[in-house]
Amino acid sequence: MKKFLAIVLALCLVVALAVPAYAADKTLKVWVADAVVDFTKEQIDAFMAEHPEYADYAVTVEPVGEGDAASNVLTDLDAAADIFGFPQDQLARLVAAGALIELSEENAAVVAEENSAGSVAAATMGDLVYAYPLTADNGYFLYYDKSVVTDPSSLEAIVADCEAAGKGFYMEINSGYYMPAFFFGAGCTLTYDADDTGAFTACNIDYASDAGVGALKAIIKLAQSPAFHNGSSIGNATNVGAIVDGTWDANAAKELLGENYACAKLPTFDCEGTPTQMSGFAGFKLLGVKPQTDDEKLALCDELALFLASGEVQVARYNAAGWGPSNLAAQADPAVQADEALSAYAAQGAFTIPQGQYPGDYWSLATALGDSVIAGDYNSADDAALLAVLQNFQDTCIGYAK
Repeated sequence: MKKFLAIVLALCLVVALAVPAYAADKTLKVWVADAVVDFTKEQIDAFMAEHPEYADYAVTVEPVGEGDAASNVLTDLDAAADIFGFPQDQLARLVAAGALIELSEENAAVVAEENSAGSVAAATMGDLVYAYPLTADNGYFLYYDKSVVTDPSSLEAIVADCEAAGKGFYMEINSGYYMPAFFFGAGCTLTYDADDTGAFTACNIDYASDAGVGALKAIIKLAQSPAFHNGSSIGNATNVGAIVDGTWDANAAKELLGENYACAKLPTFDCEGTPTQMSGFAGFKLLGVKPQTDDEKLALCDELALFLASGEVQVARYNAAGWGPSNLAAQADPAVQADEALSAYAAQGAFTIPQGQYPGDYWSLATALGDSVIAGDYNSADDAALLAVLQNFQDTCIGYAK
């Protein structure tokens, strides 16, 4: 019996020696937009040089834009990057899928202290912070030809100038992103509550109201102008007098408008006889870390993500790629302060709300409402009929949270 046990133990030892020990994953993958791939590589090289404790890790940077990152992560979490950039409107989906790990209390405190309140709110789900803010520049304002537009503070004056000059006024009114500029400006609300899992629990909306009817009537009036064109990309626009667009098109706007390039916050619009400031969304780019099984690799991911989102790197990223910082100290940098488009965005920011989480169906619903306006379906509608349209819109939005 003893001889048998000895043989068994010997065989177990042979098997144990034949099986290689577990090897920790020493690779780390980062996804960022193509425009900042080289910049990110340089910053990561600098970080790794300052952290020799991670010298045995191989870090790669791949070009995956924020708009595609979330879908790719949700399609195959195992193959996804360990650190990835994404727009704030994808936070709920990523949290619900378990694709993001919440920040440590220490890192969450740094994020809250150093970044704008809107960007911190955009990175938060429930009571937990799930991402590192990178930018506070994802919103819209007015680009205009200053040889055409004499008063950029009034929508009616802008449209009149464009009509007189035979120029176009561009705004994408069949969009759940741009349309709220009128409704929020009029004092309406459309937000969703979500729990820590990303599930929508309530819709807060009051479009079916006198204020909502006033906003809808202003959109209908705009769509009837011969100067109106439905669009939001200056690169796809021609004969532009003015356009509602964002910082991402600043270079295209400068190229098209040349010496007549100018920008400003969104104008007021006539809401039932009262000049009313247009509002809208403020959006943010975020940097997320997916859950890790190895504590050391998780520590590296968190330290690296915090570094890439730091004020110093945000200023450098602005200088390299023009991305507007969310970090408060970076926003005060002289070069950032001198940027015309970012200044217009900042001026508009006083009248916007952070873009929270919205169900996918909301965007299709808003497009349908805008398409009906563009088609002229409501040109002859009275207030009661418009209120009924908005009541249906509101009830449908509420239904998405049930």
